[in-house]
Amino acid sequence: VQLQASGGGLVQAGGSLRLSCAAARVIFSGNAMGWYRQAPGKQRELVATITRSGNTNYADSVKGRFTISRDNAKNTVYLQMNSLKPEDTAVYYCNGNDRFTNRAYWGQGTQVTVSS
Repeated sequence: VQLQASGGGLVQAGGSLRLSCAAARVIFSGNAMGWYRQAPGKQRELVATITRSGNTNYADSVKGRFTISRDNAKNTVYLQMNSLKPEDTAVYYCNGNDRFTNRAYWGQGTQVTVSS
């Protein structure tokens, strides 16, 4: 398995969750890792990215609430989600590229459900 995501679940609005994505080293050492999400009936959208050097980028809808980080010793990327809203409900996917071939890989997705 190249990318293994975990940490989703059911939470009330205002609550927090932390997603984890364990990656194969050849992917983790690529240019960047990211989290995307797809809500029912909607297209997959970018949530946050983090480069190999630690630079981060966020969708406007999650700025100030979500934090992406990486643990280089564990080849793992995290998404800390605070102040969750019902509109954050979606399947969350981690993404990365093979460092040598640039082939894109996706994790299996983890469901996040925020109740109002």
